[in-house]
Amino acid sequence: MQKFQQKWLVALVQKALTAIIFIANSILYAPVASAQTALPTLGDPSDLTTSAERRLGDRIIRELYRDPDYIDDPVIADYVQGIWRPLMAAAKARGELSPELDERFAWEILLGRDRTVNAFALPGGYLGVHLGLIGVVTTRDELASVLAHELSHVTQRHISRLITQQSKQTPLLLGAMILGALAASKNPGATQALVVGGQALAMQNQLNFSRDMEREADRIGYGLMAPAGFAPQGFVSMFDKLQQANRLNDNGSWPYLRSHPLTTERMADMHSRLPPGEAAAAATVPSTLEHAMVAARARVLANPGVDNLRQWIAEPQGSGFAALPASRRVGVLYAAALGSNQLRDAAGARAAAKKLEDLVRNDAAAHRLAKLLAAEIELAAGDAAAAVNALAADANNTSSGSSSNRRPELVLRTQALLRAGRAGEGTSALQTWVATHPRDATAWQLLASTWQAQGQALRAVRAEAEAHAARYDYAAAVDRFKAGQDLARRGGPQVDHIEASIIDTRLRAVESLLREQAAER
Repeated sequence: MQKFQQKWLVALVQKALTAIIFIANSILYAPVASAQTALPTLGDPSDLTTSAERRLGDRIIRELYRDPDYIDDPVIADYVQGIWRPLMAAAKARGELSPELDERFAWEILLGRDRTVNAFALPGGYLGVHLGLIGVVTTRDELASVLAHELSHVTQRHISRLITQQSKQTPLLLGAMILGALAASKNPGATQALVVGGQALAMQNQLNFSRDMEREADRIGYGLMAPAGFAPQGFVSMFDKLQQANRLNDNGSWPYLRSHPLTTERMADMHSRLPPGEAAAAATVPSTLEHAMVAARARVLANPGVDNLRQWIAEPQGSGFAALPASRRVGVLYAAALGSNQLRDAAGARAAAKKLEDLVRNDAAAHRLAKLLAAEIELAAGDAAAAVNALAADANNTSSGSSSNRRPELVLRTQALLRAGRAGEGTSALQTWVATHPRDATAWQLLASTWQAQGQALRAVRAEAEAHAARYDYAAAVDRFKAGQDLARRGGPQVDHIEASIIDTRLRAVESLLREQAAER
């Protein structure tokens, strides 16, 4: 009996060890779920190198690129980048972003087709932003406050410190589980108490760690706002929106059981940093017409459902529409036009877009977005030539302040040229773009389509491979590069030997990355 009991006890300990190994492995993936809510205090050490953190981020991002909720919308992405770049510059100027992190990390923002008000930081300089967040903020400053907060998580190495802190909790959890296994031989009821108690203590330590990191990200992010050209009051008004969202989503946990500080605590901290008299101005900052249009676009693209689309389409016909503020009317018309386009109602989309363009004609940034929307509607309606003409007219209109080489114009114009049978006209601009933005998978895929339309099969295959590589799908990239090699070996008048040489070089490089990727599994 005693021998059997010893074997049983050993088996329990083995199970405990197996479980704790699983917990330790799961730490690698914890930032996906908790990076939105977690981070460290100043001076806390990190055992994770910048290279290891980047590799971890790459592993996570490969999965997010495959997520059906991932969306690459050039208009929204361009707007977010316009806020992100000044914040990055401010972080460098203030010494918050070290040259090492600037060089090693990806600094990419992914958009998620999710209606929740959320953004999160991932290892390696990746950030995620839900369309629900963009759809609810009313000013650039509010969105900037969120991006500044998440940027500070990354620059302060919060995620790697979190992983280090979690790894320190592993012995505590392991000890609790082994003690539980030993206690089971005498009192089965004591097992659960010991294990749960150990887990609770470890979790409480982690939550405390998390709250400190959130406060730190608030303080440092706040300091980036003014140098980047944004009003610090955006932090205060953004917290007010978060507090309203929490009333709908809060689970009622006590403050000391939360990974984030209570929003009221964070609001009070930000209020105290504003000069006297400026706190009240936080809620009165008007929304720009451009922001109202981007927010409306985010709400529509977040897949709200047909009923919501129809409500937005009908809203401009409401009796109180004319009395709305200008930014609100612009947002309503934009949502109505894009919603009609989503429902394949070309006539309704064109009518709303025409009213929108008349309303924003004197605002350069908003007028640019209106012209982009008009071209998008024409392209969806099957009139590619009209879409090309709309973009060309906007490019020639210097008062609009737009630039034909910006990414939204580049992507939309290329798509229109492909539909119009004029693929060759967009090749040069795309080649220039991917030369300076080699990780733009969408641009590479468009370049592949333009080459294919021109009968340049080898160049098309190489561009397809680069698109896969840009999304860290190295296996697919290797497959396409090898297909390019086979095509080059068969020869023919269309084979460019310089392109074939590039394919050979890139194949070796991506095969090396694929081996590294396989070794990490």
